[in-house]
Amino acid sequence: MNHYMEKEKMTPTQMAKKVFDIEAAAIKNLSQHLNGNFEDSVDMIINSKGRLVVTGMGKSGHIGVKISATLASTGTPSFFMHPAEAIHGDLGMLTKEDILLAISNSGESEEIVRIIPIVQRMGIQLIGMAGNASSTLAKASDCFLNISVEEEACPLQLAPTASTTATLAMGDALAVALMHMRDFQPEEFALYHPGGSLGRKLLTRVKDIMSSQRLPIIHPASSFQEIITTMTNGRLGLCIVMNEEKIEGIITDGDLRRALERTDKSRFDLIASEVMSKDPKTIDADSMAADAEHYMLQNKINELLVTEGNNLVGVIQLYDTGRIA
Repeated sequence: MNHYMEKEKMTPTQMAKKVFDIEAAAIKNLSQHLNGNFEDSVDMIINSKGRLVVTGMGKSGHIGVKISATLASTGTPSFFMHPAEAIHGDLGMLTKEDILLAISNSGESEEIVRIIPIVQRMGIQLIGMAGNASSTLAKASDCFLNISVEEEACPLQLAPTASTTATLAMGDALAVALMHMRDFQPEEFALYHPGGSLGRKLLTRVKDIMSSQRLPIIHPASSFQEIITTMTNGRLGLCIVMNEEKIEGIITDGDLRRALERTDKSRFDLIASEVMSKDPKTIDADSMAADAEHYMLQNKINELLVTEGNNLVGVIQLYDTGRIA
């Protein structure tokens, strides 16, 4: 009742700040609960030949779905099994090589408690995540992860709030620790996220988005008029200066302006070798598009010449990398 009265005296903003403070404290206090069981859980999962199956009832189940999804997308095969469905046949999803991560804030959820003896009989290792270290789930677990909180953010101390936040944080800690142990790389993450913008960016290589047809190539002795004509027809805003098969330089709109500013010559007397920027930046065709974008931003340029070995095969521009985001 006191919590309810306290809420009545607060503005919505004050109440929101109180929720943030309570839930932040709940996460911070998790560190005090960490012990050898956390590392044992990580070792158990790393050495398993099966999947990490997550189960939980009610709000714990909703959090469990997210934890399972995070694990699956970061290198740990996982799926969520609803405990009520489990006792009506879905326990057949489990194999002896799997590990069960059971979540229950009280540690006494009826559906969870009912499947524990069956899981033990099947010889499946059990990781328990609960807020009560003396609970049935905690005592039955091979490894127990304590997610207890001092108070809920709910003013009535009824709705799971701080406890679900703590559960989610413990699940994230487990997933991140497993990523670290597996040396999980961005390319692997991208393989599990091919449909999203991040996946596209991490999977796309320079050769997938470069311009490679009818490249605007000119000779070092080409005239100013040839530069303009080639640049216009090429529609890339640049010319590549080559002597036979060797790249000599690049000419951009900026190079043209700078050349006209620094010389007294008539523009019609200028040739490509006098206008070009020598030793232009290049990148290999098999490089990741994200690396090309970073390289261009780092060097404050808008284009890179793309090569395979010593051969020019295309041009990639900063605009191109933006299309995959």
